[in-house]
Amino acid sequence: MITNPIGVLALSKREIVRFLSVASQTVFPPLMASLLFMYIFGVAIGSRIDFSATGLSYLGFIVPGLMTMHLISSAYENTTSSLFIARWHNHIQEVLLSPLSYFEMVLGLLAGGVARGVIVCLGVYGVSWLFTALPVQHPFLLLFFIVTISVIFSCAGMMGALWAEDFNMLSVWSIYVIVPLVLMGGVFHPMTMLPEAVRHISRFNPMHYLVNGMRYSVTGVSDSPLLVCALISLALALGTFFATVYMFRVGYKLRT
Repeated sequence: MITNPIGVLALSKREIVRFLSVASQTVFPPLMASLLFMYIFGVAIGSRIDFSATGLSYLGFIVPGLMTMHLISSAYENTTSSLFIARWHNHIQEVLLSPLSYFEMVLGLLAGGVARGVIVCLGVYGVSWLFTALPVQHPFLLLFFIVTISVIFSCAGMMGALWAEDFNMLSVWSIYVIVPLVLMGGVFHPMTMLPEAVRHISRFNPMHYLVNGMRYSVTGVSDSPLLVCALISLALALGTFFATVYMFRVGYKLRT
């Protein structure tokens, strides 16, 4: 329950203003990267790939994948950097001493990651219209997946920031776990293009279901059942959120 809405809003505002004040580093780089991905892979290379079996052009296929990829990275990076710097400079104590419950603290910090993820994700979708008209088939489903995915990785970013002991450790989870799983989750390829053994292994990759939930929301096409994608996304969002609240409650690397 939220008993101090003014405090939550103040903390949320601080987190949102923080990344917007350096938009040239937080918002525009993923949009530029998406522009290049869409041109090189979607236009230059994709025009030579026969994707008629999926009912989509190759560019139309990768756009939801790029939206998911940059949504994940933006949400994760925002909370990771914010919370770790707060720990590093010890001004996290101001939040811990504020009249906020641990639930409200996590909610306030979470707002920045979710807001940044949503802005970047919708920005990537806007960039795609420079190359192809891709109307959203299921807007409410898209909103559901954008919010749940941004919650998952905003919370994952906070857990990573609590775990890290120095700046070098901040990127460990992103480089060695999140990015490989996302790329293998179907950002640039459908499951049918994988060898059978790899295809079965990919079914255990949770990123596959997040990518396909986004893809179905935008295009109406998916490699996996929508209900499975939605349930996995919701379960991960709730699980990571309450795990983060628990870490705050026990003071994991927050108290000395």
